[in-house]
Amino acid sequence: MPPTSPRRLSLQQIIEGQRRAAFVGRQAELDLYRRNFTIPPEDPRHRFVFHVRGNAGVGKTSLVREWRDAAAEFGAVTASVDESADSVPDVLAAFAEQFAEQGYPLKALDRLLAVHRRAVHEAAGRLTADNEAEPGAPSAGALAAAQAGLIAAGAIPVVGALAGGIDPAVLARGAGGLRAVFGGRARQQQEEARLLAEPLRALTPVFVAEIDRVADTVPWIALFLDTYERTAPQLDRWVSDVITAGRYGDLPANLVLTLAGQRRLDPVHWGDRGRLVADVPLAPFTEAESRQLLHGRGVVAETVVREVLRLSGGLPVLVSTLAANPGAAGEANATAVERFLAGESDPVRRAAALACAVPRRFDEDLVAVAVAAPEDGSYPVPELYGWLHELPFVAERHSGHSRYHAVVRAPMLRLQRTGSPRRWKAAHDRLADAFAARRDAAGEGIDPERLWAEQPWRRAALEVLYHRLCARPRAALPEALRAGISLCDQRPSRTRHWARIIAEAGEDADSALLREWGRDLLAAITDHGPRPTAVLGLLLTRAELTDRDRAAALVVRAWDRFRAGELDAALSDHGRAVAVDPRSERAHQGRAVILRSLGRYEEALADLDRAEEIAPAWAWAVRERGETYRRMGRLEEALAVLDRAHALDPSDAVPLGSRGLVRHGLGRHEDALDDFDRAIALWPEYAWALVRRARVRTALGDPVGALADLDRAEELAPGRPGTEGERGEVYRAAGRHEEAVACYDRALALDPGYAWAHGSRALALEALDRPAEARADLDRALELDPGYAWAREQRERLGPL
Repeated sequence: MPPTSPRRLSLQQIIEGQRRAAFVGRQAELDLYRRNFTIPPEDPRHRFVFHVRGNAGVGKTSLVREWRDAAAEFGAVTASVDESADSVPDVLAAFAEQFAEQGYPLKALDRLLAVHRRAVHEAAGRLTADNEAEPGAPSAGALAAAQAGLIAAGAIPVVGALAGGIDPAVLARGAGGLRAVFGGRARQQQEEARLLAEPLRALTPVFVAEIDRVADTVPWIALFLDTYERTAPQLDRWVSDVITAGRYGDLPANLVLTLAGQRRLDPVHWGDRGRLVADVPLAPFTEAESRQLLHGRGVVAETVVREVLRLSGGLPVLVSTLAANPGAAGEANATAVERFLAGESDPVRRAAALACAVPRRFDEDLVAVAVAAPEDGSYPVPELYGWLHELPFVAERHSGHSRYHAVVRAPMLRLQRTGSPRRWKAAHDRLADAFAARRDAAGEGIDPERLWAEQPWRRAALEVLYHRLCARPRAALPEALRAGISLCDQRPSRTRHWARIIAEAGEDADSALLREWGRDLLAAITDHGPRPTAVLGLLLTRAELTDRDRAAALVVRAWDRFRAGELDAALSDHGRAVAVDPRSERAHQGRAVILRSLGRYEEALADLDRAEEIAPAWAWAVRERGETYRRMGRLEEALAVLDRAHALDPSDAVPLGSRGLVRHGLGRHEDALDDFDRAIALWPEYAWALVRRARVRTALGDPVGALADLDRAEELAPGRPGTEGERGEVYRAAGRHEEAVACYDRALALDPGYAWAHGSRALALEALDRPAEARADLDRALELDPGYAWAREQRERLGPL
């Protein structure tokens, strides 16, 4: 029998072996981590958390890779994430995927993450729902309570697909607060609602339980969060809470967590957990470690070694780069950039390497723009793009876009900025134009009022701002600040990215003005959470805004305050916006909406008169007039105005929904049904219209269709009291009074201030021969809404107790 040949190594295994063999230094840190696996968890010397920290380029990521390999040698199941996973759901999804790859699937977590993704996707379709409360909807106090509940639930700090996307007031409207999500009729609806409102509390216990199950079958579990300086603002509280006893469940004792970032851990979150953490600060290489790396690369000439030591400062990424291209040691004035490229004699490649440091990230198309390659294809752009990835300081992240290591990019930028200001500006102008073309292409067919909410458009637009700011910091700043106002309006959860762009441009362009703005904007966002009020306040007090821009900022802040139930402050901001820019149609329209919500209809109409005078063809102002007439009971006038609003913008579902309700009020039920059908066809997630169509179907004797509409509305917007109230109406109209009372009970549990539900429940109670309870319900309805004429008529009809 022939001897068995040894198993061949794969290409990846060979490359990994070479990488590990080339790793030098950090022996003390490696020994510290390895030794921890030999110490039982019960031993006070054992550490459950390692925090490796140090400046960019100091070798944190390389050390983390070595630690992960070391953990695997001790039998650990390992998983690692970096800044590409910047939300709790993203982190958990990445961990689950890596566990499954090692043969330990986290099935329960995977199922819940799938539900979460579906719920987020469906929620996105209803985020633009009607911002106003219908008669009987939650009060301002209920909205504020819902927001406080969301903050307390820990949902607001979460970012990624959901963060900031679900305004707490949006969830509260018609729901009386986040408590409503637990009042859904179906378990699945409750689960999805909880995942939207409280993703941390819903997902984390399942994750903890899953890894506890895996921990029973393996010696160790080792988790790693790299580039933690970027994700800590979103993840730090959660990470520290996970290891707190009893918060999300009991973690297995054989778990070791590693965090790698530039800064110390926040004492607010970690101050009382110090005994759990091994703090591992990374300094630059010692001279001995640097020499070890250089000798391993064949750099042994003492004069060259000393020059590399001087230029690198012991920073591992620079030592590694300079080891590959040490150059002539006699060049006393050689800069670090020259050393990076000293081994490359091709002037085309050298120029391309410098030019491609200018964009923050690049792909092949941007290489052509950065190097100003001719359009005839004579410039070897594909070859250059491939060559760039051979350089040790070029990394390709999960996004598919490549970037230079920050430690290498910074001196390259300084060299270009100071060497030729003219070429510096020209390069940034070219890149700004290229990103502007991408931005414009991404915006085709999108409502201008929603551009900042679209990720492809937003990413390109932020890069345009970065390059304009780098080319002309002072001249481009007003445009950047105006962009911030629009971003606060359309996607406030992404203002951190915008502020970071300004801060980075300040560093890269060496502009004190931009650095100060970036620092202060980031501080405002960090200190005041996801609401844009603080950022807008900073812009209003410090920025040199035009009257038009100032009015726009005030309007955005007013809407934020309105959604939070701060009606007086919102009304004040709209008033200031009108005073600053009397021709701001949005200021007049916004103030009209608030005045209408306060029952000040004539004042609202006066503002709408002014808005239409300024912008006669603006459909939003026209539709708000129609809605105002409807709420005033002037149905014929409302119908005529809503006809005009629909003609101005046939693609807008909202005027059709309002007109459907008007026609229903006029007894034209078939026409109303047609309007609602068309509105829902335009916007299938229009939950408000589904509830109102159910009302029409009830009037037309179609309880099956009505209940189907209400089921769908509940799926789209779980826990809204109006949905349960309408369900009660369907049952009451069908003579199923006990079921009707149960529905009204659920609606009132969600919102005790729901006057309409009290009135309707009274009729169901009367039909059940419970007159005393019926009178009490009508009394309560009139107490909540003294102008509720229908309830007063019914109360008089029932007579005294």
